[in-house]
Amino acid sequence: MKKLKVALMHFCFEDYTIELANALADIVDLTLIQSKKVAAFCQDSLNDNVRVISFEKPRIRSLGNFYAMLEMKKIIKSIEPDVLHVQETNDPWYDLTLLLSDMPPLVTTIHDIFRHPGDRQNIFGADYTKRIAFYKSQQIVVHAELLKQILYQKFGVSEQRINVLPHGELGSLYQRRSRIHDTKEEPFTLLFFGRVWPYKGLKYLLAAMPLIANKFPEIQLIIAGKGEDLKKYFPPGSEHANVEILNEFIPPEMVASIFNRSKVVVLPYIEASQSGVVSLAYGLGKLVVASAIGGLQEIVQPEKDGLLVPPADSQALANAVIRLLSDSSLQQNLQLAALQRCQQDLNWKKIAAHTVEVYHQAIAAKSI
Repeated sequence: MKKLKVALMHFCFEDYTIELANALADIVDLTLIQSKKVAAFCQDSLNDNVRVISFEKPRIRSLGNFYAMLEMKKIIKSIEPDVLHVQETNDPWYDLTLLLSDMPPLVTTIHDIFRHPGDRQNIFGADYTKRIAFYKSQQIVVHAELLKQILYQKFGVSEQRINVLPHGELGSLYQRRSRIHDTKEEPFTLLFFGRVWPYKGLKYLLAAMPLIANKFPEIQLIIAGKGEDLKKYFPPGSEHANVEILNEFIPPEMVASIFNRSKVVVLPYIEASQSGVVSLAYGLGKLVVASAIGGLQEIVQPEKDGLLVPPADSQALANAVIRLLSDSSLQQNLQLAALQRCQQDLNWKKIAAHTVEVYHQAIAAKSI
């Protein structure tokens, strides 16, 4: 039987795309389309059977994007795919090209419907132009039931066009990338990982630290990620001897070792759509405490594979961490359940198989 011919295109969300491409390439005839800048980041992590075509993609403000989009369309046409699958681009040039062009049956993965509060990396106008994909796609993939309901209720996208597929585990990817394989776990170290923006709720974790230290004086916190200036969180004269700050982009080969040092990964977010950090933590066998908000409430199964607390509540956050550090049996149960999920719904082979089902739905819808 002839394999489905798929063009998978992305400009961002590299980790997700790498693992999806690796799994899809085993079951479809796959070509990955990406910018040359992104290709340099991905090349060492893609399997040999993933065919890759790259093209020059200038910065958003450059008029050279007009020619980049023409090149992109030529590449798609040359592949003649049965279906085109695009990871949400956050790129107005692509969105406008989509508006003005006839594409093959189109599947779009929407990772974030709205801009995160305080996220200054978002591209001006992208919140509006990416809505074009909501209506031009035959099928849409999101990572939480909450996002499906937002698309349906606020944007009028029919429920039949929206598919909820989980964000697959990322621990395997970062284990492959790691150059350090003998990192020892520090039994009283917490980790806050990822871009540091206001919606991540770091201030609530920092407020919880003295409360945790009352029970566990050995407690340490690693803050690892690039974002806003962390000086705002530490007023002059404030004590933060138990906080290690890595306010920079963490190279992929160093990520696993930072996670492996930690006992608990903490996500004190006050807003969330989905989370690659949880998928990474689970894949590396780390304990998770997160806010009961947005898509976090769906990826973290409370009392089964992680703990959830009310958002913006430092006392509740401290109580959850203390409870977890005090109960070795609870730790073992949560870790085992999280690792089992990495072989079940967070497994990339299963996600790829479900994605192919979505492709067939898109093809059928386009033919009507």
